[in-house]
Formats: sequence, C-alpha cells, structure tokens
Amino acid sequence: MNRIGIDLGGTKIAVAVVSSRGELLFEKRLPTPIANYGETLRVIGALVDEAEAQTDMPVGSGRVGVGSPGAESLIDGRIKNANSTALNSKTLRQDLTDLLQRPVRLANDANCMVLSEAVDGAAADAEVVFGVILGTGVGGGLVVNGQLIGGANRIAGEWGHNPLPWPTADELPGPACYCGARGCIETWLSGPGLLADYQRSGGDPDVTSAERVCDRENKFDRTATAVLARYYTRLARGLAAVINVVDPDVIVLAGGLSNHLPIYERVPRLWQTWVFSDRVETRLCQAVHGDASGVRGAAWLWPI
Repeated sequence: MNRIGIDLGGTKIAVAVVSSRGELLFEKRLPTPIANYGETLRVIGALVDEAEAQTDMPVGSGRVGVGSPGAESLIDGRIKNANSTALNSKTLRQDLTDLLQRPVRLANDANCMVLSEAVDGAAADAEVVFGVILGTGVGGGLVVNGQLIGGANRIAGEWGHNPLPWPTADELPGPACYCGARGCIETWLSGPGLLADYQRSGGDPDVTSAERVCDRENKFDRTATAVLARYYTRLARGLAAVINVVDPDVIVLAGGLSNHLPIYERVPRLWQTWVFSDRVETRLCQAVHGDASGVRGAAWLWPI
C-alpha cells in the first residue's frame, strides 16, 4: 500500500507518496506559513488531498506519517523542544488526525531522516545507524536493526542540545541557545551557528549564509577557512561523544551543511583523538536521498 509522508520544516512543508518498494510516486513542497499554526495545518491538509488525487488513491485512504521538529510530550501529547517555536505546546498529531480524518504517525524530523537512510539509503543494512541534520538546527536520530528508537522520554538522539564536548577556554560558556542553555552543540554546528562564528570573527558582512562561508574556504577568505577548521574540530568532538556512547556502524549527515564535502574527509581524521578506541570503524556518510530523506522517512513510519 502507498504511504504519504509529510516533512514539516521551518521554511517548507514537503509531501511525498512512497510505494511499498520505496518509489517516489508524487512529491511537492510549499513554503511553511510563518508563525501561523492554523495555516500550517491547512497547507498540510491541502498537500495530502493533492497527493491522493495525483496518485489516484481513494480519498482518505493514504496512511500519513509526519516528520516534525521537536517531540511529543508524554504528559499531554503537545509538541516540545521544537526550534520552529510556533509548534511548541500544540497538539499536532491530534490536530492532524482530526483534520485528515485518519490515524497519523508523528516522529521527530531527524528520526525520519535516519529511518529513511537506514531502510534504503546510505546506511541500508547497517545494524546501528545514527543520523544528524546539520541545518537551521541540529537534530539527531537513532535506528537499531531497522527500528527507530524513540526512548523513554521520546528524545533519543537529541544530540544538538548537549554541551559541546571537550570545550576550549574560548568556547565557554558558549552562545545562548533558544532552549535556555548556553553552548549547546546546535549553537556551534547549525548553519546559523557557523555563520555567527564567521561574523564574530570579523568576516565579510556581505556573507549572509553558512553556504557562502563554505564556498569561501581555501579561496580568498582566510576567516572562512579558519572558521571551517574550527567547525570540523567541533563536529569531530560532537560525533566522537556519540561514538563513545552508541558505537554506530554508520553516521549519516543531512541538512544544508551536509553538502559541504570536505566534512567527510576531515572529520573522521579528527575524531580519532576523542574516540575511546585504538581504531574507529564507524563510517561517516552523506544522506543519499538528500532533501527527500525526511519526507521518505515520514512515510516509512508506516510498515510495508
């Protein structure tokens, strides 16, 4: 049976229809309404209707999985910990269940990404897979033997809201995070975190995105080169802590910064310093499904 995946992001909402063989039968994305929860629900409803119509599915028949920032509270089902703060305190799954008139499965967007890559992506057939989104925020997720691990508190893999490991003196106490703490991994390794480090270091004021910082590495911009050298070290430290706890076979990266290919050569050379082993067999890979990983993983929340 075909399944419908929804990837609810801070800037876009994507929908896809995925067949039982993993084929993308339909895909579309629209901008996320800014700070307007009711309009966000309306857009999701319209996308689901269009997905069913375009793939000749009977109205209301598609199984819907949703990847969203944050996690559901065990107390009342409300969204917590979302960097898209308009979702926080909202009963998203119940509201979508009511709107779409069918059961809806909901998981963190990073969980959906790693599930997609573990099923038929960069980490297909690996036993233990950790996934990281390096984007507007920094999310994480864990899949073991093909099963998504949610955890007792529904926060398994929330790597971005731990402190940066082995901090240097000039990294303390660290930038303020929206979660209320300082020095979270997200404040250093997200796209905005990288750009902020570049700006604090006296970078070109005309550079207004992390992607442009990456484009300037090893060219004419010494500040960008130095900032990225620090970024690789911080990412290596952060992932070394994950390896020391989880010991995954594969770590998969997604999000805008995952497209900066030097990461895959530099970071594994650096993380050996902090991994508690004489040899590191963990592979660091880019998500093969790219921007579609999240929406595919949302669809995979429903079994074949």
